[in-house]
Amino acid sequence: MASLVLEYSVEEVPPLVAEPGTRRKIRWGRGLVLVVALAYFIIPVYASVDFALQNNLGQFSFVTLKAIPSQPGLGAALWLSARLAILTMAITLVLMVPTVIYVHWRMPRFRRVMEVITILPIVIPPIVLILGVLDAAPLWLKASPYMLSLIYVVLAMPFVYRSLDAGLNALDLKTLVEASRSLGAGWISTMRRVLMPNLRSALLSAGVLTAALVLGEFTMASLDLWQTLPVWIVNFSGTNPHVATAVAMFSLLGTWFLLLFIVALDRSNSRKRRKIRA
Repeated sequence: MASLVLEYSVEEVPPLVAEPGTRRKIRWGRGLVLVVALAYFIIPVYASVDFALQNNLGQFSFVTLKAIPSQPGLGAALWLSARLAILTMAITLVLMVPTVIYVHWRMPRFRRVMEVITILPIVIPPIVLILGVLDAAPLWLKASPYMLSLIYVVLAMPFVYRSLDAGLNALDLKTLVEASRSLGAGWISTMRRVLMPNLRSALLSAGVLTAALVLGEFTMASLDLWQTLPVWIVNFSGTNPHVATAVAMFSLLGTWFLLLFIVALDRSNSRKRRKIRA
C-alpha cells in the first residue's frame, strides 16, 4: 500500500525544471498593457521636454535652460514652496506616526474608521476647504504663508496614513512593542530605537508624497494670494511658456528621482535583511 501511494505521489508531482526544448509562453497581454502605460506617461513628458528645449523659431536650443536661474521671482517661489514642504512633512509625521501606531497597537478595530476619516480630504474639493479656512481663520494666520502648511497637512493625510499603514502591516507590531517594554524601554525609546528603523521606507514614502503634493498644489496657494512654485509657473507661462514648461518638468523629474531613490533604498534594506537572516 505504501509503495502504491509513493508511486502515485511521484507521478502526480510536476517537474520543477522545464524539460529541454520547451518554450515559455509569451504573455502578449501583459506586454501590451505595459507598453500602453509607458506611452501614457512618457509621451506627454517627451512633448513637454521637446517644447521646453525650443527657441522662438522652433529650433532645438539650450537657451531656455540657461535662462531659468535669471527669471524674476523663481527663487523666492521655490524657497517658499520648499519651506512649506518641510514644515508640512514635519507636522504631518509628528501627528500621524504616533496616531497610526497607537491605532494599530491598541485599537485595531478603529482602523476602518480611520480609513474613512482619512479619505475625506480626497472627497472634499480643495477650493471648498480653502474658502472655509479663509472665512474662519484669524487675520494673523491669514497674513502668514504657513497657514497653507496647516491645510496641506489635511490634504496629505490620506497618502501618509496609507504609507504608514502598509509599513505597519509588514511588522509584528505587538511583539516588537511588548519585547521593548519588557526590557525596560519607555514609549519614546521604543518609538525611536525599535519602530522608526523598521518604518524607514514607509516614512520616506510618506515624506516624498507630502513634498510632491505641496510642490504641485496650485488652487489653495493662488486663492490665498501666495506665489508658490506652481503659482509662479502658471503666472509666468504667459510671459515665457518655454521657461515655465522647463521648470515644471524639472519639478516633475525631481519627484520621480526621489521616488526611485526610495524604491532602491527599500530594496537594498530588504537584501541586507535577507543576508543577515541567512
